[in-house]
Amino acid sequence: MLRSNKLKYFITLLISILSFNLFSGCAENPPIFVDGQGMLDLVVLWDSTYTDSTNAIPVSNAKVIISSKYAAKICETDQNGKLCLSNLPTSVYGYTVRKTHPIDPNIILVGSKQNVEIVSGKVVYDTIYVKPISSTGISINEIYSAGPVNNFFFFFDQFIELYNASDSVKYLDGMMIMRFSSNSEGKGPGADEDDDGDIDGATYVFKFPGKPGETNFPIYPKQFVVLASDAVDHRNVCPTSYDLSKADWEFYNQYSPEDIDNPNVPNLINMRPDKTADFLIGLTGDVVILSDGRDSIWQDGIDISTVIDGVEYQSNPHPQNKKTLDARIDRSYVLSPPRYSGKSMQRKEPGLDTNDSLSDFEILDRATPGYYK
Repeated sequence: MLRSNKLKYFITLLISILSFNLFSGCAENPPIFVDGQGMLDLVVLWDSTYTDSTNAIPVSNAKVIISSKYAAKICETDQNGKLCLSNLPTSVYGYTVRKTHPIDPNIILVGSKQNVEIVSGKVVYDTIYVKPISSTGISINEIYSAGPVNNFFFFFDQFIELYNASDSVKYLDGMMIMRFSSNSEGKGPGADEDDDGDIDGATYVFKFPGKPGETNFPIYPKQFVVLASDAVDHRNVCPTSYDLSKADWEFYNQYSPEDIDNPNVPNLINMRPDKTADFLIGLTGDVVILSDGRDSIWQDGIDISTVIDGVEYQSNPHPQNKKTLDARIDRSYVLSPPRYSGKSMQRKEPGLDTNDSLSDFEILDRATPGYYK
């Protein structure tokens, strides 16, 4: 009897404890927010003057790729450049914006931001300023033509620097780098002389080995590639010059028995047997063109549709120094530094290419082969 009473007491106590835990648990406050309720209010702007953000205008119908550890989603801004997203789970997000330039199809407006934390139940307000770059990703980033500080007319340390501003690997196979300085009797170097869709006046035509479309010579995302006239340490001749012995490529003229050839640097190939001199560009004025190489018949002009980038530079803005490079490639020109100054012309930001060189470039007191100041 005593054992039976103890058993009943134990069962009653157990039921009481379970009941207390059950009801006390139900009495706890429910969570205020349910995950999956984060919000993003994004505005995409760009400055059409390419100088600062004071004249920023909305970028309508721009593609926005937003991603997190959960998934990636492709969206589009509205007519006011806005994108509003809801029901986002708590996570760290990144977003990228792309849109073709409204006037120039060879330019793309690009912007991105990473490591943005979005928390369920809260709204993140954010703004992205897009910048224009070449749609191919590759651009002529720096031109050093003036020669170093000296009084004995030394200028053989010239170089041209390329840059891949895209997020993907590109290939240089078959591309051509050219100087346009002839055709002085007509519209001028780099002009579409016969209005037939090509530019005329090629003086020097060098190409990367291989054919367009091959994949032997990569240029990686955010990589600088230096093309040296002569890939040597020019400081051995002129102390104020530059060491280009580790350049990525060298302009080597196989038709010249006197041209320097650094065996440790791959060669760009001369396409003109009638040109037996070094690849050199004008100290204070010239036209430099990079093409994809599909049109290699330079004698009748280079098809504009194959031009990847082109830069014209001149020493001063006087009216008699008329612009000659076709405006579809470059709408203006760089005001170049003085000869024998050691200064170079570099894009204000790597890959910033609006096809308006006057706005895109700045003058550096010292050249920066292979890197950004």
